[in-house]
Amino acid sequence: MADKVALITGANRGLGFETARQLGQKGVTVVLAARQRGAAEEAAAKLKAEGIDAYGIQLDVTKASDRTAAADWFSRQFGKLDILINNAGIAAVGESDLFKPTVSETPEAELQGVYETNVFSVVLLTHALLPLLKKSPAGRIVNLSSILGSLTLHADPSSPIYSFKKFAYNSSKTALNAWTVHLAWELRDTPIKVTSVHPGWVKTDMGTDAAPMEIPEGAQTSVAAALLAADAPSGRFIHLGEELPW
Repeated sequence: MADKVALITGANRGLGFETARQLGQKGVTVVLAARQRGAAEEAAAKLKAEGIDAYGIQLDVTKASDRTAAADWFSRQFGKLDILINNAGIAAVGESDLFKPTVSETPEAELQGVYETNVFSVVLLTHALLPLLKKSPAGRIVNLSSILGSLTLHADPSSPIYSFKKFAYNSSKTALNAWTVHLAWELRDTPIKVTSVHPGWVKTDMGTDAAPMEIPEGAQTSVAAALLAADAPSGRFIHLGEELPW
């Protein structure tokens, strides 16, 4: 793993930080991205203190200038990118209860804000970095989705998520899953693999303390997808090794 380089967005805390830590513990060079350079560098310094090869860069995924700067930085620093983990995401815009259903009354600002971060920025950042991923002998793209993006489960009255109808967030993850399927098809004849992952309901700022999973367990699915074997399938939606329904 020593020659692998990974970029993790939204990595200054929570699942992103723990994902960087676990990859770093496996010998991967990790680049932690955050909206503020200071936060990214502080997080990287914590991992360096643990003996991990880590860097921190400023990357607000919603800003075109930051996306371009990140691609330029990787080109100069490493000449390639092996792993892209699109971890950055938001649940809502402003103060909003993720567990309170909002369908027909979903505000326009929430739709625009959630989609900008959770969908459009992921697509555009991947566009910017794809030439570098193609220079890797085994590129991996990991999209942080959610089981709440599953149309199959949302349509099933017996499903455990049937009543969790937060339209902006849920549908943004459905769209992200569509990006995974489409990109995996486009890259089907390359060594690059694209995976959507559901980390689980995890004790993060978004998941709240009510969540049953701790952060280290929540990061495991992303790490596994980042290190898929050459003969593993692409275009999957997984959680802890199990396939989830689209």
